[in-house]
Amino acid sequence: MESVVQFTGPRQVEVAQHESAALPLGHLRVRTHYSGISAGTELTAYRGTNPYLTRTWDAEARLFRDGAAGMEYPVAGWGYSEVGEVTEVSPELAGQPGVPAKGDLVWGIWGHRSEGVVPVERMIGHTLPSGLEPLAGAFARVGAIAYNAVLSADIHVGEEVAVFGQGVIGLLTTRLAQLNGARVTAVDALDGRLETARAYGATRTLNARTDDVAERVREATDGAGADVAIEISGVYPALHEALRSVTVGGRVVASGFYQGDGIGLRLGDEFHHNRVQLVCSQIGGVPPQLSGRWTVERLQRTFLSLVAEGRVDVKSLVSHVVPVAEAAGAYALLDERPAEALQMVLSF
Repeated sequence: MESVVQFTGPRQVEVAQHESAALPLGHLRVRTHYSGISAGTELTAYRGTNPYLTRTWDAEARLFRDGAAGMEYPVAGWGYSEVGEVTEVSPELAGQPGVPAKGDLVWGIWGHRSEGVVPVERMIGHTLPSGLEPLAGAFARVGAIAYNAVLSADIHVGEEVAVFGQGVIGLLTTRLAQLNGARVTAVDALDGRLETARAYGATRTLNARTDDVAERVREATDGAGADVAIEISGVYPALHEALRSVTVGGRVVASGFYQGDGIGLRLGDEFHHNRVQLVCSQIGGVPPQLSGRWTVERLQRTFLSLVAEGRVDVKSLVSHVVPVAEAAGAYALLDERPAEALQMVLSF
């Protein structure tokens, strides 16, 4: 039997039991150790705001179509930050170059389930780096999202960068931007996260509730504004403030997953008058100008290498490790009391 976390309706979570499937050709079976919860994308399905619940994504046309839902409840096995042990390898794959062997610790995406049956092509090169704690493997995807935003920002040494949102991905963005040579202003509405941001390399911090962020950024940059802002919270007013905070011709990287209509976003104001560049960063691909050299796979592997080398700390971001049987409480905490949690990890 395998345990699978599923949403049966808005803010309704259960752990279902399913019979284990036979292993198809070309697949590996992985016993999950840890699975990280996304406080952004996953909560859109948990809350019922995800666009796939009301529309269908036409992958060929690259458009959402009204009139039918692309997914419906129960939504089973969401999650994209897993790490576990290979327990079975399809016989014809044994010994092939790059294929993880039975007993190897691997990272990848197979959802919040006690075991994953994963195509081998998605697991090539996914053996956990030597010396890396298994829990760190659950950060490969979230780290890649932060890394992708920093690549999209095109940061140069000594530039001023404002990072809006200091949850897990925002904190990793702050650290990577600092490693890239930026002076980072970290922005969030929670003082506890701003304190963590200072430990992750932020030069200065601003509270979005009590500070006039754009004014303070300009004061700190001799009136110019930031060279770049990265908005990672997925909140429209934060995106608007990011647009207000950059210099003339500055760049704003929108890396959050925004829901519903853009209330609080006014594109006729600073965006228009300062000719701001607005760039989307989404983990389905890398910045087009880098696609000849970078891939999503490279993002993930390089991020884990940085963790293994001690250049990025992920362990301190784990606020809770929760048995999978208590998954409902984990989602409720992230939804209702976000100040009390950072990275929530399910253990199996």
